[in-house]
Amino acid sequence: MKAYWVARSKIIDQQKYKKYTDQVPVIIAKFDGKVLARGGNFKILEGSDKYHRFIVIEFPSLKHGEDCWKSEDYQKASFHRRNGAGEVELILVESGDATE
Repeated sequence: MKAYWVARSKIIDQQKYKKYTDQVPVIIAKFDGKVLARGGNFKILEGSDKYHRFIVIEFPSLKHGEDCWKSEDYQKASFHRRNGAGEVELILVESGDATE
């Protein structure tokens, strides 16, 4: 079952953050991920306006998404944003309606 990374991001240092974002597409592709939304126009309908960049990435399964996040390549790349370049909230959610 497909799963999705859903991220909210606040960029603090554009140059440092770019060191992260330049590496991510290749890493995601290694885990069969597909970018559905990355940056672009948005409207906050409810909630905080703290974040100003939103990302949705589709993976074939929860395992693919989690393995991507846990990978050495992703952890090395994300160091650039974790080192003061930005703030990110990232969740991994499986597709479908689990409330039925």
